[in-house]
Amino acid sequence: MFDFILRPIRRNFGRNKSYYRIIDDMFGFIPNNIELYKLALVHKSASIDVGGHSINNERLEFLGDAVIESVTSDYLFIEYPDYDEGKLTKLRSKLVSRQSLNAIACKLGLDKHIICCRSINATQKHIFGDAFEAMMGAIYLDQGYNFANRLLINSIYSSNLSLEEVDETETDFKSRLIEWGQKNHHTVLFRTKGEPMGAGATRSFRCTVLIDGLEVGHGVGSSKKEAEQRAAQSVSHEPSDEECARLLDRLDKMSK
Repeated sequence: MFDFILRPIRRNFGRNKSYYRIIDDMFGFIPNNIELYKLALVHKSASIDVGGHSINNERLEFLGDAVIESVTSDYLFIEYPDYDEGKLTKLRSKLVSRQSLNAIACKLGLDKHIICCRSINATQKHIFGDAFEAMMGAIYLDQGYNFANRLLINSIYSSNLSLEEVDETETDFKSRLIEWGQKNHHTVLFRTKGEPMGAGATRSFRCTVLIDGLEVGHGVGSSKKEAEQRAAQSVSHEPSDEECARLLDRLDKMSK
């Protein structure tokens, strides 16, 4: 009701004015409890110690993940009345995937404001999507579910996503590659190893894809699943019969 008064005051005065500007510019409203949003920006690599407890955005991320999935489920149920459970589940998975949420976070400019350790590298860019989930958790606690619902559907999704493009996008590269191997009688294996990343950073996983024992793709991620998906994606497409022949010819030469 008094937003027209609070907006200029909170954006231009006080120690938290920069945070109010960030939220207002990204989401178009002035928060009630700015501390929630400040916390949503703190990655676990830059955790704040309070009374012996590490404070970061992970709890808000957990809550925001549930809010996004609930809102998205409701949205797709209404938007696609002809889709069965399988199709709805697959489309929801694409919408709430790390790749999709990372893209949304970057389009909103959220990636520029995340507080994290400098050792975070390119393999951990999922922190953008994690921060977006944390923001949605903060919005839910601060403004309520109905507000979060309207904001996500009417503003964020409508401005930053194309449902048609998302529906056509391939995200499960690992399953597609395994299905190709079964169909064409080739053995597809994923060899994944975890590696420590140092203090304050998450563990890194490296995966190698082997087709009939020959290394054909590699991927790195902060989880085993992410590394395997990236490795499968590096293969990039279903190999043609000609490409398979070249691979097998190389394998024959290596074994001699």
